[in-house]
This record gives sequence, structure tokens and C-alpha cells, in this order.
Amino acid sequence: MKIVSTNIGERKIINWKGTEIVTGIFKYTVNEPIFLDTEDVKGDTICNRENHGGILQAIYGYSLKHYGYFKKMHPNLDFEMGIFGENLTLDDLDETKIHQGDTFKVGEAVLEATIPRNPCLKLGVRFNDMKIVKQFWNSTFCGVYFKVIKTGFVKIDDVFEQIKSCPENPTIADLYVADRTEKGL
Repeated sequence: MKIVSTNIGERKIINWKGTEIVTGIFKYTVNEPIFLDTEDVKGDTICNRENHGGILQAIYGYSLKHYGYFKKMHPNLDFEMGIFGENLTLDDLDETKIHQGDTFKVGEAVLEATIPRNPCLKLGVRFNDMKIVKQFWNSTFCGVYFKVIKTGFVKIDDVFEQIKSCPENPTIADLYVADRTEKGL
């Protein structure tokens, strides 16, 4: 896996069907290295600390390969990097092969895979179409949240080098499917 885009966002207020939504999901690519800190990316805005950021959800990674799947369903949308709210867009992140606890060295940082990302209203706001939430749930293309074991800078073209494997643990996709089943979706 290799980083193809590093993304951060600013606080944005959106009027969604008469309701004011405050969000940081509108990420954009930055060309300079970004600093992965213990609870978030320095310079990135997290508006909902209850569900994003923190020790277990400090960094969100998403696969560029998944973009094509959703582009077919949303052909008129501009799919810029970071559209899924990810901090790191990776060339080939596969949730069915990454286990909870797998650890990677990337750039100056060390990251541990923790949990999948469950879609919420703000993904629908970002896509300007709530259908994406169900479409996201109906795939295993959930992305991966990472815990930061060692803080540091990462940049475009940095490679994820796996330094610990935990095949005894469930994959991120397994956890996602279990979440979906538990929620009755």
C-alpha cells in the first residue's frame, strides 16, 4: 500500500434540507507532509469528536480502488481525493486482508489498524445524496481507522510496510459486516 493523497479539511457549515450541519468531511489534498498525532491529523478539523478522532480513530485511510465502485453509482459527482472523508487515500487498501491489530510503518509514523468506518449522515451530505450511506453499508469498502503508535510526518508516495500481523484477529471487513448485522442493515 502506498499513499496517493494526504487530505485535511476545515470546519464547514452546510444547509442540508433546512438543517444546519457542521462538518469536517470536506477534505482536500495537501502536497506537503502531514503530521499524524495521537488523536488526529494536525491541521485537520474534526467537528464530531464523539464519532471521529481520538485514540482508536486518529487516522482514516481509504482505498483509491474503491472510488471506481462508487463512481458508477454517482457518475455526475466530482470524485476528488478525500471525498470519503479520509486523511490518507491509499492505492490499494483491502479491508478483507487487514486484521484488527495489524501494524504498519509509514513515513515517520507507526499505525495500528483498529476498526472500520461506519457511514453517517455527513457522508450523504458530502455526496449530496443520502443513497451513498446505504450503498456504503452494502459494500465492504469501509476504509480503516488507525491508532497512531508512533507520531510523525507522512507524505504522498510513502509506503505502508507491515511490521506486525494479527491473523488471529477479525479482518476490518469482518468487523464491518458484524456492525451492519448488529444494526439490522
